[in-house]
Amino acid sequence: MTAPTSARSAESGGSGEDASPSADGACCTPLTREPLSAEAAVQLAGLLKAIADPTRLRLLSLIYAHEGGEACVCELTEPLELTQPTISHHLKVLVDAGLLIREKRGVWAYYQAVPAKLTALGNLITPMGIGGATLSIQQRMAAIP
Repeated sequence: MTAPTSARSAESGGSGEDASPSADGACCTPLTREPLSAEAAVQLAGLLKAIADPTRLRLLSLIYAHEGGEACVCELTEPLELTQPTISHHLKVLVDAGLLIREKRGVWAYYQAVPAKLTALGNLITPMGIGGATLSIQQRMAAIP
């Protein structure tokens, strides 16, 4: 039986970091290995808040699944059964968070996915970094474009 994290931390000198692998070979998640700085917490909370909405998650999914990883706002209203102004509001939140890029073409706005942003977010909350590299939380936060 494994001791709770707080007990392991106390036993290891109270550093709060336990890098011993679990049964599946993965280490503890980066968010629990070291505390977030105030700045990093604000940055991460803003990004998580942007995707913590069912409509925005569906928009990301629709755009990523769309041919070329981009879609016109006019193509997104029908699948979501929402008005264009509502869709535009949600898309603006995603653009402001850096998850999408907006490009105006004539009268329509096209939105393109930014895969590196989601990859970096996934890497931040994944127990091990890409290729098994163990990075500090600050290194992972810095990797988010």
